[in-house]
Amino acid sequence: MTNDHFQMLTIHDKTFVPFIAAHDIQQRIAQLAAQISEEYRDKKPLMVVVLNGAVLFAADLFKQLTIPCEITFLRVSSYQKTASTGHIKQILGLTEPVTDRDVIVVEDIVDTGLTLGDICDQLRESKPASLALATLLYKPEALQRPLELDYVGFEIENKFVVGYGLDYDGLGRNTKDIFVLSE
Repeated sequence: MTNDHFQMLTIHDKTFVPFIAAHDIQQRIAQLAAQISEEYRDKKPLMVVVLNGAVLFAADLFKQLTIPCEITFLRVSSYQKTASTGHIKQILGLTEPVTDRDVIVVEDIVDTGLTLGDICDQLRESKPASLALATLLYKPEALQRPLELDYVGFEIENKFVVGYGLDYDGLGRNTKDIFVLSE
């Protein structure tokens, strides 16, 4: 699959059509990285990446940062098929201490905000120096819990998307582009 020849994508029983091209994703990540590098120029933030979906976004963002920073991973699950369950099940916890650290939570998509809100509540208990939120995609129409998002790649409609780390029932993460469910 290339940017030049967008194709439909079929995963399980669903068909997805092109939505955000790889070039646009990379361009936006470069802008976010420049903003983070500027705002954290005198700090050494810890990026806490929410697995599995945010791994591609986080890796590309991390490579573009020009400041000293560290990266760690947290794995939670809140999805079944195409809908958020609204309940997080923490699978793999955070091993690095976050107390007195500048923490940037990196997420692939914020829709209901319930998962990210729970993660932030848990992180705040450890008293970080600061806590910022970065997400590649944000669906404001789906938000059920208010969140202050510091770095947003793209604001999108409340539609189901796959690709570039986002999956449908485990598949579809390994594309350079993002696709949306065909209607």
